[in-house]
Amino acid sequence: MAAMFKLPNLLTFSRIAVIPLLVAAFYLDDPFGNIVACALFALAAVTDYLDGYLARAWSQQSNLGRFLDPVADKLMVAAAILMMVAFHMISGWSILAALVILCREILVSGLREFLAELRVGLPVSKLAKWKTAIQMIALTLLLLGDAGPHWLPIVTLGDIALWIAAALTLITGYDYLRAGLRHMREDPASGPAE
Repeated sequence: MAAMFKLPNLLTFSRIAVIPLLVAAFYLDDPFGNIVACALFALAAVTDYLDGYLARAWSQQSNLGRFLDPVADKLMVAAAILMMVAFHMISGWSILAALVILCREILVSGLREFLAELRVGLPVSKLAKWKTAIQMIALTLLLLGDAGPHWLPIVTLGDIALWIAAALTLITGYDYLRAGLRHMREDPASGPAE
């Protein structure tokens, strides 16, 4: 119970709590709604960095935090992507990039669950951390959309970053799947497969 009230875990809970507010911001009038959604998402993305940093710096890592942190990220990203597709803020071919990101998140979640049953960890790679950072930047830019400065092509920059994140998503997803397949090939009764 005490682990729940550690600051890193509270930051993670705040990321989950912001999701209904993020969704509600889509129903506000433009450009105010864009600015609110962008600010909420950006603030949540910053807490994603802070909770991990503080947990390590203050030696407050916990099983609850290790479970909740990736769940909070996936819920926040999925909610933002689904709402932006529904409101045509992500459209055309960029929907494919968004779909790649969503599918990878589901795949990695399932893989982590499977490997957890085998008591095998799946550490986050440096490339996956870069993917997450670029993905958060892309979604923040796309949420701001036309409410950003007119001299800066916010939507174009967001689309480019989304495609870069999707490419990194494919690479890191494949890396995780390849690591997981080694354990899937093992027969529980006979030990590791050759």
